[in-house]
Amino acid sequence: MPETKRHRYKLLKWIVATILIVFALLAGLAWFLNLKSQPMLTDRIKTLLYKSTDSLYTISFSKISTNILTGSATLHNVKIIPDTNRFNELIVLKRAPNNLYHVSLKKLQVKNFHPFTLYKDQKLQLGEVVFDNPEVLMMNRQFEFNDNRPPRPVKSPYAIISKNLKEFSIRKILFRDVSFKYINKNEPHSKPFAVDDLNITLTDLLVDSTSADDPTRFYLLKDVIINLKNYNYPTPDQMYNIKLSQLDFRASTGKLRVNKFIVEPLYDEMKFGQVAGYSKDRFHIQMNDILMNGIDLPLYISKQEFRAKEMAIANGFISVFNDNSLGRTYKSTDALNESRIDRFPHQLLQNMGAPVLIEKIQLKDVDVSYAAYNGESEQRGRISFEHTSGIFKNVTNLPKIKAINPFMEVNLNTYLLGQGKLDVNFKFDLTSKNGDFIYNGQLHSFNARVLNQITKPLGLVRINRGIVDKLKFSFKANNDGANGKVDFYYYDLSVALMRNDPSKDHLVTRGLMSILANALIINSENPNRDGKFTSATVNYSRIKNTSFFNLIWRSLFIGIKNSIGITEEKQKEIRQHIENFKEMQENHRIRKQKRLERRQQREQEREKNEKR
Repeated sequence: MPETKRHRYKLLKWIVATILIVFALLAGLAWFLNLKSQPMLTDRIKTLLYKSTDSLYTISFSKISTNILTGSATLHNVKIIPDTNRFNELIVLKRAPNNLYHVSLKKLQVKNFHPFTLYKDQKLQLGEVVFDNPEVLMMNRQFEFNDNRPPRPVKSPYAIISKNLKEFSIRKILFRDVSFKYINKNEPHSKPFAVDDLNITLTDLLVDSTSADDPTRFYLLKDVIINLKNYNYPTPDQMYNIKLSQLDFRASTGKLRVNKFIVEPLYDEMKFGQVAGYSKDRFHIQMNDILMNGIDLPLYISKQEFRAKEMAIANGFISVFNDNSLGRTYKSTDALNESRIDRFPHQLLQNMGAPVLIEKIQLKDVDVSYAAYNGESEQRGRISFEHTSGIFKNVTNLPKIKAINPFMEVNLNTYLLGQGKLDVNFKFDLTSKNGDFIYNGQLHSFNARVLNQITKPLGLVRINRGIVDKLKFSFKANNDGANGKVDFYYYDLSVALMRNDPSKDHLVTRGLMSILANALIINSENPNRDGKFTSATVNYSRIKNTSFFNLIWRSLFIGIKNSIGITEEKQKEIRQHIENFKEMQENHRIRKQKRLERRQQREQEREKNEKR
């Protein structure tokens, strides 16, 4: 038995020693191959990038670590830099790209590469390349010779690398937590755009004899996937934060989804205008569940031109507020310059720095509200359009598209103050220098008293009662104002004219004027009992720099007032009646006073006579 144990012990020692020797040999071989492969891999990486980019880019790194057994390599302190002299040469040759990139990062990882395939078959195949926390600078400059070029390299990379390689492929390229900065070189003094924490995945990059002509690929890739969790951008005027939550995009489908988009004002409603220094519209916007289809990524990359076939917004809100008590006195040059900029929706679209075309936008369940603080009434009025749905067509600022169709059409269905159903249509002239557009629609049956939310504080008119059958309107408008027609069908209408009483904290009724208005000028029904219908013609001169919403609301309100009889002429007539009535009262008071004085004089004379 002892002899058997001794033999087993020797056998175990021999096995362990053999394993250690094998591991040592493998480790030595791996070290040798790593050592020998590093110069070759370094040379291949630098040569490949330089040749495949038409001598435009060079790559540098401080060191490279490789592991043949795991098929991985790590490049440290990497910089990918364009050669500006070569770029200028490519411009002359009309082969220069529209975009120029600078990339720097501390670590670039290459996983699952196959050195034996490289040695044997001259195929450089990589499983995954990871750019960890890279800083990417992109500069865009548009060249006419790149217009209408297909999304593939001008010169086939395979023709450049074919002397050394038969194939170069990467299954997946990952850009993790990218700090991205974009500079537009087409406009002087343009401000850079920057975003952090961006994730980009490029799939199935292939350079071989056929990939450049493969119609299912763009820039030799099968797909591009972009993810952005959160984005926060303070506007240059320091009045808003623009926020974006969870953006996902896939180039192969052309679909982009955004969980939430917010334009958030940095100040509350009453402070916003005070900080701006004048009566400035304050916007608060939130759009949820945004989906875009048919996005042309190659066109955006090459020309920074955003095109999409369709956009859908599931729900959200747009809230606009203005403090009218501040007036239009501008305290700064910036505010004065801004006051001269056209602010209607289609004008803002034309003033966008980026070219855009969205063929159709579908809106569903969005609440829109306009509120204003009136210095005369010292109250806030609000009008809302709830559960708004509809379609926008031809949303663009591209000259080529506007030459074919110069109009943006908007058809909406909504509920005025949550009650009256409103169908409204807009047609915006995208080429008009004066902001021309037309709008028409119909408001269906509702209780007129709901309008007090805006007529009392902003129009100083209270509706005591009234039922609206329908309100039809049609207008032409521009920067100067709106001209059109309002047909207001209603019955059993009674109103009160209001005024602000400084001694009280609320509006009070102008009693006599209201009585005279209802008795003398207010049409309590339209058409009247004789069947006569009063149609109101409106010529509204817009107060400069007031908002789009203010123009719509004011033009309709004037039409409603004129329909029920409260015209400027009629109000002058009421004021004249009141003046006459006051004069009669004063004459009556004077006569009464004189009668009293005569009576007192007679009594005094009678007392004197009695004493005698």
